Amino acid sequence: MIKLIIQIPCFNEEASLPVSLPVLPRTVPGVDVVEWLIIDDGSTDRTVEVARELGVDHVVRMKRNSGLAKVFMAGLDASLRLGADIIVNTDADNQYCADDIPKLVDPILEGRADYVIGARPIADIPHFSPIKKALQKLGSWAVRVASNTEVPDAPSGFRAMSRACALRLNVNTEYTYTIETIIQAGRAGMAIQSVDIRVNEDLRPSRLVKSIASYVRRSLVTIARVFMTYKPMKFFMVPGVTLGAAGVLVGVRYLYYLTIGQGTGHLQSLVLAAILILTGVQVALFGLLAELIGNNRKILEDVQWRTRRLELETETGRIEKDS
Repeated sequence: MIKLIIQIPCFNEEASLPVSLPVLPRTVPGVDVVEWLIIDDGSTDRTVEVARELGVDHVVRMKRNSGLAKVFMAGLDASLRLGADIIVNTDADNQYCADDIPKLVDPILEGRADYVIGARPIADIPHFSPIKKALQKLGSWAVRVASNTEVPDAPSGFRAMSRACALRLNVNTEYTYTIETIIQAGRAGMAIQSVDIRVNEDLRPSRLVKSIASYVRRSLVTIARVFMTYKPMKFFMVPGVTLGAAGVLVGVRYLYYLTIGQGTGHLQSLVLAAILILTGVQVALFGLLAELIGNNRKILEDVQWRTRRLELETETGRIEKDS
């Protein structure tokens, strides 16, 4: 029996749930059981009551507002404990077309993918500003480089994952889960695919994008963090080598003046060369240290995966397949 759980992170969504929940499917081809789960992120309105009235099967309640990333992981953990074979994540604001859920699930059912990301027609979404569209593309490019995958819409929250994939994921950031989970799945050797999806009209303003300035800042910080965490040698070596090379050039300049008898008048070049070379070496060493830490993180992630799998085997009585 194949069970699909559709999880929806919620924060004060009593107005949007009557629109987004009734369109969710109760049957999906190739799936025996479809259940709905909401994760209430410390809502202060009637989100939970409305969800129950609309037929939600499971509710996970956070004691306080914890942010999208932690809510996403709480949903995955609950879905795994409830015996989900496939988990679909969607938004409470009805941004994504629920009729496309079978398109997300099919590659997993057919064994072609472990993680499926819904690719929105970003260029055609009218309420996305030019800056947001550009940052979406930049963020997706960063993810492709860091994960060695081809994902055209990395920030999309409309995604499906197999049970084996969900067991592998662990989000360390508090802002969002979208980018980090793709990178983790890619580096773990999971098969990742994208499918074209449709979007609905804007139901309410995005909770993550409070202002263009805030979105730009968060996006750039996230992209920098991706490279710093998952491509540390490239992130640190490029500036390190650049600084070192600049120091060598300045040093050569000083040596030139020294050979023609004017070295005492250019001692500042010698000092600058020493500073640039030492700084370059230090930055390069940061990259080497970060690379070693990254290797240790891979070992810890594998240990965590094995621990989670054993816990779930004990609780559910299922034997989790190696992936």
